[in-house]
Amino acid sequence: MYVVIAGGGRIGRYIARDLTEKGHEVTVIERIASRCEELVAATDVLVIEGDACDVQYLEQAHVDRADAFVATTHEDDDNLVACQLARIEFDVKRSISRVNSPKNVEIFEILGIEAVSSTRLISELLENEFSVGELIHLTSLKGGRVGLVELRIPSGSDAPRPRAIQDIKLPQEAILVCIFRGEETIIPHGATVLEPGDEVVALTTPQLEGRLANALLGGR
Repeated sequence: MYVVIAGGGRIGRYIARDLTEKGHEVTVIERIASRCEELVAATDVLVIEGDACDVQYLEQAHVDRADAFVATTHEDDDNLVACQLARIEFDVKRSISRVNSPKNVEIFEILGIEAVSSTRLISELLENEFSVGELIHLTSLKGGRVGLVELRIPSGSDAPRPRAIQDIKLPQEAILVCIFRGEETIIPHGATVLEPGDEVVALTTPQLEGRLANALLGGR
């Protein structure tokens, strides 16, 4: 996975180091020269000195081939502009931004930007989005008693055989909400066939997550 990070401060450095240690390719765009020097000394990432709100620096970072763009500066306006440029000018499919003021979260989300405030959460979101065969926790409801989770069905040699949902022994307290298949969104019913590569979103309790994953993966 290739990730471009706007902002090389404490949060940007943490995410860059975390992702590179996990084997991902990272480029950081930072406007302050001293921070660039610190990044070069402390990490194994490509560092570009410049403003992530300027298209020329996004071009230098090859944002057009990025799997995700992450904005981590302490200025919400800059983060918003950088993410919008990445999405609109370079067609980045996923943009995640640090949002410093809670009142701005809704604006980011309306524009299709994932708005978060936790450093660790950004790294986990990026890691989980590209995992296969493991449950991804999207959100918790009712104080954590119910969770919205996602699981990507493996394809290739590890793929379970296609099965109709009515033939899968799901836990009683688990409901399949939707299935993402390429660009298609499917609202499932009993006769819907679950296929390799599908991304399944479900509601269940924390206690039943393991049984749900096992059922969706064919008991492997």
